[in-house]
Amino acid sequence: MPVIAFFEPRIPQNTGNAIRLAAVTGAELHLVEPLGFDLSEPKLRRAGLDYHDLALVTVHQDLETAIAAWGDARILAFTTHTTDRYSDIAYRDDDVLLFGPEPTGLPPEVLAHPRISAQVRIPMLPQRRSLNITSSASIAIYEAWRQLGFPGGE
Repeated sequence: MPVIAFFEPRIPQNTGNAIRLAAVTGAELHLVEPLGFDLSEPKLRRAGLDYHDLALVTVHQDLETAIAAWGDARILAFTTHTTDRYSDIAYRDDDVLLFGPEPTGLPPEVLAHPRISAQVRIPMLPQRRSLNITSSASIAIYEAWRQLGFPGGE
């Protein structure tokens, strides 16, 4: 199952929802510091409900540490600054789906990192800024899971 990765997430409720998303899909959730909150924050715990013990969450001190942990996996950077659609990717089991913080998204230096395999976008109507980070991650991980045949799912 691909990994969901949040680069420098800032909103605890969104990360709590991502913990739930990881728990129900079997995806791992990787968080790249610095975080905009404490992992014990009540808002995060409340958004994750009872799923914290059912999800595998890994925190990396920086992007280079995360990339080293991901090995040779493809890293797909989600951004509004490309024309390639997420639905045109043939997902692999070991892909990393990388999302940037709200409201800025992934910074240019991350998008330009040599380990980024592709930049992809989720289509939206014109003049809309962006989707919620966990909404974006949900769209992407379910497409990847669908393509892989929903292994382990009912």
